[in-house]
Amino acid sequence: MAKKQIKSMWFCTDCGAESPKWEGRCPSCGQWNTMVEEKVATGPSRSPSPIASRGRDKARAVNDIQPLDQPRVVMPSAELNRVLGGGLVAGSLVLLGGEPGIGKSTLVLQNLLSIKSKTILYVSGEESATQLKLRADRIGRGSDNCFIVCETSLENIFAHIEELQPGILVVDSIQTIASDALESAAGSVSQVRECAARLLAYAKATGVPVLLIGHITKDGSLAGPKVLEHIVDAVLQFEGDRQYMYRILRAIKNRFGSTSELGIYEMGRRGLREVANPSEMLMSHSDEELSGVSVGVTVEGNRPFLIEIQALVSTAAYGTPQRSVTGFDSRRLNMLLAVLEKRVGFKLAQKDVFLNIAGGLKVNDPALDLAVICAILSSNVDMPVGRGFCMAGEIGLTGEIRPVTHISRRIAEAAKLGMTDIIIPRGNLKGAETPPEGITIHEVSKVEEAFRTLFA
Repeated sequence: MAKKQIKSMWFCTDCGAESPKWEGRCPSCGQWNTMVEEKVATGPSRSPSPIASRGRDKARAVNDIQPLDQPRVVMPSAELNRVLGGGLVAGSLVLLGGEPGIGKSTLVLQNLLSIKSKTILYVSGEESATQLKLRADRIGRGSDNCFIVCETSLENIFAHIEELQPGILVVDSIQTIASDALESAAGSVSQVRECAARLLAYAKATGVPVLLIGHITKDGSLAGPKVLEHIVDAVLQFEGDRQYMYRILRAIKNRFGSTSELGIYEMGRRGLREVANPSEMLMSHSDEELSGVSVGVTVEGNRPFLIEIQALVSTAAYGTPQRSVTGFDSRRLNMLLAVLEKRVGFKLAQKDVFLNIAGGLKVNDPALDLAVICAILSSNVDMPVGRGFCMAGEIGLTGEIRPVTHISRRIAEAAKLGMTDIIIPRGNLKGAETPPEGITIHEVSKVEEAFRTLFA
């Protein structure tokens, strides 16, 4: 048998492309300074895992393929099911990423310990079994069908899988797993790519859903080669500021559902609690009316909720005015300020403008434009927006207020939370459902009309 030879290869940390020599710029994705050196073995090709190899498939016509009768694995968390599109699909490979300490392992373990109908194998490459037991005790849950193994060798993991035959497999985390077929260290580009490909083959061959927990880099993107995100069926991002209690679960990629859904959790002493009504946390309950505060109605996926927007306008202390934004697109704010100055006549060029989205959320809904400029104007003239007012509308460059989507849901959510007035674009209600009682609808077509409605 021929011996394996060791040689060096250069891999791109962004896309996973390989090169026999170092290059300053990746020839595949064009990124600079992303090539890293790794030791690889050459020689006879390794034999694939017997679990992952189930024989060659046969080509079939589309009409001859029978749909799967297996229902989705419904997770105990309704927020997680919403983001996944209804639950875990059989044979799917799901990647969950987030900052260290944000609660990824807590989210997964909390759901797995509540599933009693399937055998679960939890592979931990970072924590000991005692540490996981302490976490399970902290969240107040136990299980007789969830098995924990601390292992970092991919071949040993497949041996445990063959012995246990789990219904759900969890790997925490993919950056700690290494295959004996490669000489590089765990977490390298080649190891992450190889281990993910082997686990994908296992999931597709057996129909067992596999959950991978992954690290992120300092700029917030998932660690490892970009090919990792292409391999998996769904990429979930668990985010939020560790100084706050709230966590947000988003789907960046989802082959079996929408990527616009949002799950919101609150981190407590006994684990994560679902936030069924996000408007409760995104709006202040102060009885005092303050200038610079407005309420907008946004929609994430199919979920509408009210969000509080805070603005502060003050005279610039330096020669160049500041534009500070938290949770909103800074370029869009500059556009809205230009519309206010050019089309409406408010002189804000020599004033500092600070904008904050309450609750730590990051929103991209253009329907919040109207609420943003109303908060800015309220702070500029030092007049509070009336209690009970909310708004939804996109602002165009000519100062017009453009229609937005899901207007009926936005109005219904505002009425449900006790709002008495809502400002919407004119004509946006054509063909929509009858608005609920108890809320007055103000239709406007220009920014000036919205201002007169609020501050007349």
